[in-house]
Amino acid sequence: MSFSLSQKVLFKHCDPAGIVFYPRYFEMINDAVEVFFDDVVGASFETMHSTHGVPTVQIASKFVTASRHGDVLDISVIPTRLGNASLDLAVTATCVGQVRFISTLTLVYVRKDMSTERWPNEMRIILNSQLQSNLKDVANG
Repeated sequence: MSFSLSQKVLFKHCDPAGIVFYPRYFEMINDAVEVFFDDVVGASFETMHSTHGVPTVQIASKFVTASRHGDVLDISVIPTRLGNASLDLAVTATCVGQVRFISTLTLVYVRKDMSTERWPNEMRIILNSQLQSNLKDVANG
C-alpha cells in the first residue's frame, strides 16, 4: 500500500518551453514527503521541526519523460528501508500511467543540533508497518 499525492504542474514549475524545470521536481518530492509524514506517519513537519528535523542526506533521480504545464502528476511515496535514524524512500511520479520521474532518497531523523537520533517508537511502528505492507505488495506482484 503506497501513499500517493496528486500535483498539478503549475506555471511556476515550468521553464519558458512549458516543461517542468527539473529542480522543481525536488520541491514536489519534498512536498509529497511532507504530506506523507503528516497524513500517514502522523508527524507534521510544523510540529516535528520545533525540536527535530528529517533532512534529505542523499537523493538520486531519473527523469523518464518530460512533464508539461497542466499535467497532473500522481506522486507516490514508498518506504523501502528503515534504519535506526535513517529512512529510505522511493518516490515515483506518473501521469496517466506514464512514468515521469523515479527518485530514491534517504532521510535522517535529527535533533535541532543536527545530531542523529533513533526514530521515536510511535513513528517507527508506523514506518515499519508501511515498509512491511509495501514488501508484501511487491511479493504479491
